[in-house]
Amino acid sequence: MTKEEKLEIVKQFGKDDKDSGKSEVQIALLTKRINDLTDHFNLHKKDHHSRRGLMMMVGKRRRLLDYLMEKDIARYRAIIKELNIRK
Repeated sequence: MTKEEKLEIVKQFGKDDKDSGKSEVQIALLTKRINDLTDHFNLHKKDHHSRRGLMMMVGKRRRLLDYLMEKDIARYRAIIKELNIRK
């Protein structure tokens, strides 16, 4: 992920371009990295070291989503819909 892509995600989901700590921003950044790694595994099926990193990212995103669901269900539903996480 390039700096420009990251800045665009922060602008889209944060209050301003420096608000990278908001739960929605962190979830969006993790989703982008997870999607990039998923494409990587289509080419490199035996890359188990990176697969462990992917599983850790998925777990972190799950914990952030659980936190957001507990704090504000409307924001949780909005981020799920916008990122198209649930199939």
